[in-house]
Order: sequence, then structure tokens, then C-alpha cells
Amino acid sequence: MQRFFNNAGPIKPEMHYHLPRLQRLDWEEVQQLIREQRYFVLHAPRQTGKTSTLLAMMQALNGCGDHACAYANIEGAQAARGDETQGIPAACEAMVDAIARDTHHPDLLAWYRSNKPETQPQHLLTRLLTQWAATATQPTVLLLDEVDALVGDTLISLLRQIRAGYAQRPESFPQSIVLCGVRDVRDYRLEQEGAQVITGGSAFNIKAESLRMGNFTEAETRALWLQHTEATGQVFDEAIFPDLWEDSRGQPWLVNALGYEVTWKNRAARDRSQPIGLIDYQAARERLIQSRATHLDQLSDKLKESRVRQVVQALLVGEETGLRMPEDDLQYVTDLGLIERKPQLRISNRIYQEVLPRELTSVLQDTLVQQQSWYLNADHSLNMPKLLAAFQQFFREHSDSWSEGFDYKEAAPQLLMQAFLQRIINGGGRLTREYGLGRKRTDLLIEWPLDPEQGMYGPLQRVVIELKLLRGKLDAVIQTGLAQTLDYCRRVGADEAHLVIFNRNPKVSWNKKIWHKPASLEGFSIGVWGA
Repeated sequence: MQRFFNNAGPIKPEMHYHLPRLQRLDWEEVQQLIREQRYFVLHAPRQTGKTSTLLAMMQALNGCGDHACAYANIEGAQAARGDETQGIPAACEAMVDAIARDTHHPDLLAWYRSNKPETQPQHLLTRLLTQWAATATQPTVLLLDEVDALVGDTLISLLRQIRAGYAQRPESFPQSIVLCGVRDVRDYRLEQEGAQVITGGSAFNIKAESLRMGNFTEAETRALWLQHTEATGQVFDEAIFPDLWEDSRGQPWLVNALGYEVTWKNRAARDRSQPIGLIDYQAARERLIQSRATHLDQLSDKLKESRVRQVVQALLVGEETGLRMPEDDLQYVTDLGLIERKPQLRISNRIYQEVLPRELTSVLQDTLVQQQSWYLNADHSLNMPKLLAAFQQFFREHSDSWSEGFDYKEAAPQLLMQAFLQRIINGGGRLTREYGLGRKRTDLLIEWPLDPEQGMYGPLQRVVIELKLLRGKLDAVIQTGLAQTLDYCRRVGADEAHLVIFNRNPKVSWNKKIWHKPASLEGFSIGVWGA
């Protein structure tokens, strides 16, 4: 069977292009922690390869013959919604099944079935793991996946029962236990009536280490894609790889999903004699974003959380308020994989940077009554003055009512403009965004095909739109904005540019907020618009 890029579930080496799974972490350090009888945490954002790595760890440990290692996914216990009487038995069922399967210990299953009815949930897990360790022929190691999916009393009981047996290891309790999930154990939280009343760290103070799995490096990203070339002979244009890196920053699901999209979902590319070019890649990228795949949908769902909102909103607006955010919130959003903190605070990659504004305004985009044909010139170019004048009127009529009840109020002007443009651009051209903490502006680049037959493969109209909030004197903001706009134009090779300045002062009338005037800098014409 020809291998392919895996975009769902754990890696199967015989089926999928993949990197060595134990290469994803410091395997020597993990082995040493197990030898030292440590309990530790392995965490990473969703769909980063945690499960594939845990399964490889289990195979390696069982293969050496020195340990009896089992892998159990206990996400099913989440359905108990914090009810310990249901959640702990559900977690134990997953564990005993895994132990019987992975360590060939069917007697434990029979023991569990006979002892479960008479054992209270607050002791069931401890007794199960004690029995396993006492009857196994080698020291036992337990890998628990999706631990942070549990909530409430179920989570706290699980952590405390593990802690209760810790002193009896390795003769009467697992020599080592690895807790795996998206978050570090210090951020496991019990919520009661909306109030956070306890953190997991207080219930699991035996943790020795927190290991975080990172993304692929740029070299690893390239190497993974080149496995396809080695297997099929199909060549990728070298110009793809810098974009692939910036779009994904090595996020494993994105790297694989883009690979699958460009080599299989694109039917023309199934002919392996056909090379894959940059335009093919860019089209695949756009299809992936518009597909709202499960990974991207889960990511977007996190935008509703207040801890995430204040971080993401600061990045969307470009203000330095993010520097005053609580450390726990910044680390939480980092653990989710939404942001990177070094060398500076930013959205993790260009695809997430595209997805977040689209998701925040998806309902608005769907309900906007706008047609591309309204803004097309005879030569099929976009009539940008007409389009921006229409946006001014739209913003005047709808900004107050739309932003009322909207969680991202501070970023509403930037998001409304992007939604308006996305509605018009969708299915025709491409809208690229640049924003981030401390920039105090949002850079938008429209790439629009001038020949409908050739589409994005033909000549393109490139238009820059710079968005700024009015802070201080208007003349100073215009001068700064013109310089920033011209700089961005030169970087992306745009031939038309506009600067839009939003006045958020409620005391200023709309008649004074809405205006337009031409400007130029170093011989380059730039339209300046008030909103």
C-alpha cells in the first residue's frame, strides 16, 4: 500500500509518512525517569502526536522485556461530568482493558469484575493498580492519555488515588505513571458553579517533571514532505517550503493535513508525474481553512473562553495590553497551541492567524448581503474606492449593534473590516493578514485574479489595506500609517494601497468619523479613509 500523509488518529508506520516517533521527545530522559520510579506529565496541544508517541513508548518498553507497560485512553470517563461514582469506574474499565490487552494479563480482568461491586469508587483505582503491580512479573508502567479531559470530582479522585498508592511502588503500585493531555497538571481545574476552587497540582504533588512535546522543526517539516517525493517521485516546487513553514510552524496536524490536501484532495496531483507548484499549495491551504476541519474547529471553540479571549484580543488589536496579562493565562493559551511566546508573543502560525478572525465573524460573513459583481470594473479588477466607501456605510449602520454582545469588542473594527472583505473575496481571490502584539496596526493584502479563466495562476491585482485605531492626533496617526502602509506595499509588491483609520470615540459624530482623502508618500498614492 502506498503511504500517505496522516491527518486523523495515531501514526501507523506501515501506512503513513512519519518521523521516528520517539524522536519527538527526549527518550533518554523518559527512560531515566522510569528507572528512577518517577511519576511525570507529558503534555502538548491537540493533534500534535502525543498518542502516537505514547504507543511507541509502550512498544519500546514492552519490547525490551524489563517492564509491563500499558496505554489507556480515559477520555470516555469525561461523560460522567465530574460524578466520581460513574467517572472512576469508567476510567478503571479503560485501564483494566488496556492492561489485559497490552501486558497479556487476562487474570486481572477477572479479578476486577469480581471485586468491582464491593469496592467504593474512591478506592477502586488504587486497588486495581495495586493488584496489577502485585501480580505482574515485571515492574509496571502506566501511560494515561487524555487525563485533562476529566473534570470535577472524577479528576480529583483519580489524582488522589494515584497519590495514595505512590509510596508502595514498585512492588505494590506502578513503578512509573505518565499523565498525558493538552495541559500541564498545574492547570487541571475543578469548577463548581462556575468558580475555580481547586487546582490539580494540590492533588498531585508527586509529579517529578512536566515534559512538553514540541512541533516539528523546519528541517523535520521538509523531511516529512520529501518522504512523498521519495515514495512516488512527485516533486514539490522549492518555493512551497518557506510558505509551508510559516503557515504551520511545524504543527504536526497542519503539516500532515496540508500534505494530504495538496497530494490527494487535489485530483490533478494524483497523477504523480505532475509536479506540485506554489499556486497548487496555496489553493490547498485555502481549501483546508475553508473546510473547518475538526482540528481547526476545536481550536476555534477555545476562543469562547475568557482566559483565551483577553490574550487573542490583544493580539488582534495589536496593543501592548498583553504584557500585563496573568502568567497563568498566557501559559494556558500557549499550552493550547494558540500562541508562541518567543521570540515575541504571537499567534502560533499563519493558518491560525487566518482562521481566528474568520471564525470570530463566521456568522456575520454568512449573513452579509454583498456580491463581488458590485465592485468589479470592466477589466475584472476590484474597484477599491467603491468597495471601501460601501464598507464605511456598512460600518456606520451596523458596528454598534453588531459589537453589542460580541466578546471581542476591542477588536470589532478590525474584525468587521476583515469579515466584509472576506465575504467579497471568498471563492475568487485571497485575503492575507498580518497582526500581532505591539504592531498597533493590521496589514491586509488582497490578491485578486484579473483573468477569470487563469484564476490565481494568471495576473493578479495586489492591494494593501492598513487598519489603525485613532490614538492621539489624527495628523500624526496618518503620517505614521502612511509610512507603515508604504513599507508593507514594498514588502509584498502591491500596486495599490489604502489606509483606514477607526475612531472609537462615542462623542464624535458619524459625519465627522466618515471621510476620505488622497495622500501620497515618496511618489506612491495611498487612499486614506476614516471610519
